[in-house]
Amino acid sequence: MRVAFLGLGAIGEPMASHLAKPPFELTVWNRTTDKATDFARRHTVVAASSAADAVRHADVVVTCLPSSREVKGLVAGHGGLLSQLKPGAALVDCTSGDPASSREIAALLRDREVDFVDAPVSGGVKGAVAGTLTVMCGGSEQSIDRVRPVLSAFAGKIVRCGEVGTGHAVKAMNQALLAIHIWSAGECLATLARLGVGAAAALEVINGSSGRSNTSENLFPERVLGRAFPRTFRLALLDKDVAIAADIASQVDAPSPFIDLAARLFREAHDLLGDEADHVEAIKVIEERAGVIIV
Repeated sequence: MRVAFLGLGAIGEPMASHLAKPPFELTVWNRTTDKATDFARRHTVVAASSAADAVRHADVVVTCLPSSREVKGLVAGHGGLLSQLKPGAALVDCTSGDPASSREIAALLRDREVDFVDAPVSGGVKGAVAGTLTVMCGGSEQSIDRVRPVLSAFAGKIVRCGEVGTGHAVKAMNQALLAIHIWSAGECLATLARLGVGAAAALEVINGSSGRSNTSENLFPERVLGRAFPRTFRLALLDKDVAIAADIASQVDAPSPFIDLAARLFREAHDLLGDEADHVEAIKVIEERAGVIIV
């Protein structure tokens, strides 16, 4: 099976590495050409000079880009993928995108007889390296079954959420929960810090009680307590994801005060900390406002 992988970012690169072996024939492309060239050299695969060249002979194309805007630009832009994808191919979008754009892209590809599956992932860099990502898919059962061998190369769990766009909708809501967990845990620990309660002791209690979450069990002990914030997932991207979740809720008239508040708070944190900050560094804004350091 010939696979083209477009986007070798922090998660995309380890995902692509699982496809750099039989039964796949892999071609990679990245906006930073040197990154694709280096990947191709290390994994003995082909690096394409353009996205269009990468997909020309592909049976399955995987996109893993910052947002749906970049995906749509690649597909429909001047000299884009739309004219190069062969009929019968499939495009799998692992970007954390938005449902409306997914449906638009799917409609464009349908005219070319190309399948589309939105398939955002969860599990972070660790999950991508281990090949244990959770993939939430939007698309027909037939389309998802067609690309399942590719997804299985880097996934521990594959879930069909519904028709096109539902994968991205579920991912956005998952990200909204992540943001809410980070901010609420940060506020609770900052409050306890003002009372003289150490974060390690507080987390020991919380993680043995009903308030625990992946954020309290893993992210805070790894990053906040040790004051190490590896740039595995940018705050800018979480800001984008939570904004998508808020937009989705608005579009379907679902009351969402928590999601709306999270979207506002993470936009403020992004503005204050910049594009390169890690998502857990939002805790620094909470600390500054509370006048404490959570340790």
